[in-house]
Amino acid sequence: MIKSKIPPIEGSCSAKEMFALLALGDSMLPEFKDNTLLVIDPEAPVKDGSFVIGKVNDEYILRQLRIIDDKFFLSPLNDLYETIQVGGIDDIIGLVVQQGSRKRNMKKYR
Repeated sequence: MIKSKIPPIEGSCSAKEMFALLALGDSMLPEFKDNTLLVIDPEAPVKDGSFVIGKVNDEYILRQLRIIDDKFFLSPLNDLYETIQVGGIDDIIGLVVQQGSRKRNMKKYR
């Protein structure tokens, strides 16, 4: 799970600017540990295999995007969780472009 995205406040950052979230839980282990800081780019192009923030049932989740036969799936790395089919690209909030809490352990995905 990902902490809820707060809509932009008037005079604040644009909804299209990069933002940060904390990854919570173990659904994306071993790549993303609990309480890992994520940098999300809502404007970056996504492709099959990208790590993304998706929206499912009004909740935001961190998953790996899988595109199979023009169908979109949000897949966990931890086999204890299920893969979820979503309606399409409109259910993808943004691309994970970086993770980590300190410069020495930052990992980039672009």
